[in-house]
Amino acid sequence: MEQQLVISVGREFGSGGHLIAETLAKRFDLPLYDYNLLAEITAGKDIDVSQLKKYDEAPRIRFFHRTVKGHSSSPAVNIAQMQFDFIRKKAEAGESFVIVGRCAEEILRGHPALVSIFILGDHDAKLDRIRRLYNLTTEDAESLMQNTNRKRKNYHNHYCKTKWGDSRNYELSINSSRIGYDETTDIIEDYIRHRFPEL
Repeated sequence: MEQQLVISVGREFGSGGHLIAETLAKRFDLPLYDYNLLAEITAGKDIDVSQLKKYDEAPRIRFFHRTVKGHSSSPAVNIAQMQFDFIRKKAEAGESFVIVGRCAEEILRGHPALVSIFILGDHDAKLDRIRRLYNLTTEDAESLMQNTNRKRKNYHNHYCKTKWGDSRNYELSINSSRIGYDETTDIIEDYIRHRFPEL
């Protein structure tokens, strides 16, 4: 692909955002960075990735860490900055990829190859998806959805000036519950191909 393309996908938990990002990556033949991002960053280093995952997309706990001369004692902050640097370097090197979450729409704001998307969904549709995917009761699915979205919101709003899920901060916001995941992906793909007709 000669035309650089970076697709940033923000998502509500249960909206199918990861599935849509995965499908977009396949359709445009791009690498996908999400849960695997820490493994990419630590490849070739003597670091246990499993120990880092608990800090992935997590804001620092304010009262238990401090910053001295620009260096934080918070693992969550350090991991977030590692991810932000990785995303910036990939984009600055002219690479194309799909990135899920990790404040990418803010980290890469103004980059000419960036398309920022936010996937949301109707409450009941998200709840049903979570219940089915994780084999949970309705009550447990509701709790997981609320807690995960709260974590994502707090993480994003801690590192970004913009607010998580605010449609003004994304190029395209779309409700995947209305027409389904495949059709939602079709619309996003069509939008991207109109924006970058040389793809």
